[in-house]
Amino acid sequence: MPTRETEAAPMEGAPLIRPSSTDNPLYPSIVEACRTVYDPEIPVNIFDLGLVYTIDISDEGDVGVVMTLTAPGCPVAGEMPGWLADAIDPLPGVKTVNVEITFDPPWGMDMMSDEARLELGFM
Repeated sequence: MPTRETEAAPMEGAPLIRPSSTDNPLYPSIVEACRTVYDPEIPVNIFDLGLVYTIDISDEGDVGVVMTLTAPGCPVAGEMPGWLADAIDPLPGVKTVNVEITFDPPWGMDMMSDEARLELGFM
């Protein structure tokens, strides 16, 4: 699957999180699929928690997701990428799904959406 350069050292001022393919027509349905996956310890979906960093969609329908976890020792670390892939894979127009876990940058509570903060009582 064609992806943006990830091996090169980040350029000065480059974002820590690669931008998503928000202009792709599949993007809204993939976001909705991400919102069906929940961290079992937190009653908020992983998209609004800010765990989904990048959704990269090729013109051919290959989807690459870069996500993180709230903590490296998360008990579902081995399962959550599969849950997310299973949520995205059946969508019309999606050819393949690859979910990658990263801890760079580490997740922080500031990455949550306003909806997530409200749900968890932080607003």
